[in-house]
Amino acid sequence: MERRKDSNGRVLKENETQRKDGTYMYRWRSSIGKRETIYAPTLDKLREKEDNIQRDKYDGIRTDAKNVTLNEVFDLWKIMKKGLKDNTFQNYMYTWERFVRDDIGKNRIVALKKSDIRRYYNKMLDERGLKVATIDSIHTVLHQVLDVAVEDGYIRNNIGDKAIKELKQSRNLGSEKRMALTVEQQDLFLEYLRVTPMYNHWYPVFAFMLGTGLRVGELTGLRFEDVDEEEGLIDVNHTLVYYRHSDNGCYFGINTPKTKKGERTIPMMKSVKEALEQEKEYQEYTGIHCKVSIDGYTNFIFVNQNGNVQNQSTLNKALKRIIRDCNQKVLDNRKGNEKVILLPNFSCHNLRHTFATRLCEAGVNIKVIQELLGHTDISTTLDIYTDATKDFKKKEMLNFEEFMNKKDNE
Repeated sequence: MERRKDSNGRVLKENETQRKDGTYMYRWRSSIGKRETIYAPTLDKLREKEDNIQRDKYDGIRTDAKNVTLNEVFDLWKIMKKGLKDNTFQNYMYTWERFVRDDIGKNRIVALKKSDIRRYYNKMLDERGLKVATIDSIHTVLHQVLDVAVEDGYIRNNIGDKAIKELKQSRNLGSEKRMALTVEQQDLFLEYLRVTPMYNHWYPVFAFMLGTGLRVGELTGLRFEDVDEEEGLIDVNHTLVYYRHSDNGCYFGINTPKTKKGERTIPMMKSVKEALEQEKEYQEYTGIHCKVSIDGYTNFIFVNQNGNVQNQSTLNKALKRIIRDCNQKVLDNRKGNEKVILLPNFSCHNLRHTFATRLCEAGVNIKVIQELLGHTDISTTLDIYTDATKDFKKKEMLNFEEFMNKKDNE
């Protein structure tokens, strides 16, 4: 039987056809039996596409899913994802709906390239003005969704690999070292709270953080029954989380710690006991007490004037005002060009880091520091230890050098 040829006399393979307008067509059935068709202006171009199809088949890539969007793979990921804490899962949902769904999420998964991911991250940074930390959060969930696309045969490899790292490298946006207050700054901060009537009611909560290293959710979720004053121990067994749901609005919830290491007991230093006593006295004097129950938990220690729990946003806003007014007071009292200590801009998490840094400077055993902070990975603790002791050694050597220079001049 004579084999079919095109208008140029070239022999056509099975399922190849030259159309009336001179273009070419190839038809085949997908793995689920669906009829698929591709077109090309020349036979060479058509066969390039055929080779890609065969390679996809060999690698297990689904040729029947060419119109599936990134959003549709995300919706599949939502169903499959198990084992996440509810607040983590809700944060992923919020991130996708806010930043991805109406943007790159609309793209067909098979058409996406690594350059598209890079372009998207740059757009989020430049046009939408997002912080690198937010883009990091987007990348966390996006990379997981792309992993599902690979596992289910939509794409050959994860095109998001190294995308966030390359963004940071190209923009010189390496993650900044977590800042801890110096001893002098810590003393200035606490003393200002002690002696300033406007801010004195904030002293207990911030002194408590500096003396325990609790995460914000652990602190704001702490109940009086979690504190054994007789034994001087704090039992960390849950955390308060703040949800922002597109459907259900904003509300608080209680979660157990993400890992077993998060469940821990922290001994109370004298400063922490004093802060707790001051909080009790303040609440008794003002008539403030806890009026809220969250997932069966109540009797929270640190509450606002309405008897509701505190949250990270409120605490960080208070810190901004305290830093501003404290520094202004220092500058107002400065004599001439006298060198003064000022507070840097910092957040609640910097107080946790400050606690860790003081432990490191005091030479506390690294395993004890890990237990107190509730770190799952010892490398996290070691990073803090390395940075803290390096800076501390530098400072001590400068003090020593100054001491020696004075002796030489005597």
